[in-house]
Amino acid sequence: MLILNLSTNKIFHRVSAAVILILSAIVVSCRSLPPAPGIGAEVSWSTLPGWLADSPAQAWPALQQSCQKMPARDARWKSICDDAAFFTNPDDETARAFFETRFVAREIIGRDNKTQGLITGYYEPLLRGSLTRSARYRYPVYGRPDNLVTVDLGELYPELKGKRLRGRLNGQRVVPYYSRAEIAKGKRPPDSAVLLWVDDPVELFFLEVQGSGRVQLADGRTLLLGYADQNGHPYVAIGRTLVEAGVFKLEEATMPAIRDWLLAHPEQAQTVLNSNPSYVFFNVRAPSAPDPIGALDVPLSPERSVAVDPSFIPLGSPLWLDTNLPDNETKPYQRLVFAQDSGGAIKGPARADLFLGFGAKAERLAGAMRQPGKLYVLQPRAREIN
Repeated sequence: MLILNLSTNKIFHRVSAAVILILSAIVVSCRSLPPAPGIGAEVSWSTLPGWLADSPAQAWPALQQSCQKMPARDARWKSICDDAAFFTNPDDETARAFFETRFVAREIIGRDNKTQGLITGYYEPLLRGSLTRSARYRYPVYGRPDNLVTVDLGELYPELKGKRLRGRLNGQRVVPYYSRAEIAKGKRPPDSAVLLWVDDPVELFFLEVQGSGRVQLADGRTLLLGYADQNGHPYVAIGRTLVEAGVFKLEEATMPAIRDWLLAHPEQAQTVLNSNPSYVFFNVRAPSAPDPIGALDVPLSPERSVAVDPSFIPLGSPLWLDTNLPDNETKPYQRLVFAQDSGGAIKGPARADLFLGFGAKAERLAGAMRQPGKLYVLQPRAREIN
């Protein structure tokens, strides 16, 4: 019995030592693992690059827009928005103190453990159009067609909450909706879905890419268009199509360069456009609501709203943006913005698309903007309960 006990003790100590070695290896291995992409560690306000140089009071209207939706999405925002309502027109010092006391800043970690990501821009284009078809105005702008079916998968499978399937009915089956190539070849939405007609298919394509825009009608009126829905096919950047075909190097594939190439190669243009199967449908915005509506379902604020990937950054979140603009790459462009939109091309954590508004300057900057940049998300601070 004594020998058995000694053997058991030896075995126990050997096993214990082995377990300790294995656990130690696991701990060391975990420590060496890079942080997962997404929201990273907290950073102090004093180390946030350019924090004291911005005018956060200018971002207050964007905060008020987010407050229309955020309390219903995140209970922590109720007290934030209740308190923000007391300040109708704060100065910069008050606005800065509000954000510092109600939020904590956290660095966004991109893929491959990189904190620097890609910042692009988008804007509202201006097209020329007519409410009636003619030899000049012959390219249709479609509203959401009646034969587009949307299935909310979360209602059937709770684990798929937020996922939707788009298609059309073929008998009793839901099949994929027509792709861009199919629409171009005649499998169009019903004629009743046509909102108006424009004179340039390339500009119409870029209207879809931007998601909203304006159309100057032949009678002098201007129609405001907003995003209504999409055909359910994935977005494919035609710039990448042209890069892979050897037409451009990646850094050369700017929107003006792509537009010029399409106009110069009309016989190849539709094939290139068809490489993006996604197709966007529009609605007509009221003249009383001049700013387009983003994915958060609130109006976008020029240079204060951004599109993000909601799978990494919650819609409505304030963000600190640290980048530069293509017209002055030596000058920092650092400001408080809000994640109020999303887009098919905006994928990954360290990725944002800055809404630049309407006009020639917005178009010029958005067309050339493909800048390195960093993002910091501002999360509601846990409040102490006395």
